[in-house]
Amino acid sequence: MAVAFPGESAEYRTARNLLLEQEIELRRAMEAVAEARRRLPPGGVVPQDYVFQAHGPDGAPARMRLSELFTPGKNSLVIYSMMFPRAADDTSPGPPGGQTALLPLAQGPCPSCTALLDQLDGAAEHAGQHLNFAVAAKAPLGRLVTFAAERGWRRLRLLSSAGTTYNRDYLAETADGAQQPMLNVFHRDQDTIRHFWGSELFYAPVDPGQEPRHVGTIEPLWNLFDLTRDGRPATWHEQFSY
Repeated sequence: MAVAFPGESAEYRTARNLLLEQEIELRRAMEAVAEARRRLPPGGVVPQDYVFQAHGPDGAPARMRLSELFTPGKNSLVIYSMMFPRAADDTSPGPPGGQTALLPLAQGPCPSCTALLDQLDGAAEHAGQHLNFAVAAKAPLGRLVTFAAERGWRRLRLLSSAGTTYNRDYLAETADGAQQPMLNVFHRDQDTIRHFWGSELFYAPVDPGQEPRHVGTIEPLWNLFDLTRDGRPATWHEQFSY
């Protein structure tokens, strides 16, 4: 099928057709990576049934084990580790209002993690038809739930990992206690839960002018920028408000 848009030149169409070939190869490469990921050998058995702080069915605080995050018929569990507290060197403004704004800046949430979760809150209900998804943060459950309400999140399952070694074990916390924005996937095979995949691209060397992009394939915001002539803003980062 030949395509053309109004007013385009022959030069544009030639260049666009060449770019289309690159886009086709990118699509193939992305599927090849996804297939290779699915073929990974069994990962390590989860060393303990981590006990998170969460809200129970009645809305009251409750203890929830990692194994309890798996619902019947869904054997994949995706956990995003939100940086709450934020990075020590992040001096960008905190939330503009609400109870979270009263926290010392260093104890508040990460704006980039927040922007990603703004986007995933909308996707969570759809993804939940086939997998289990949760957000874990080191902050106390009360702070996490309060911030979620202030942000308008309605579909995310929120967990406090305070008091567990989950963050440290799964690369979401450094040896000195700094929080890291890791995405980890677990798989349940009958009674055994194994780690399946983690966004360890976060720890890989980056090319000049780039950031780790370890969850880049699921971030609508940055992918939208990539579709424009201006591309990704070089010195801009997400904020709580604009």
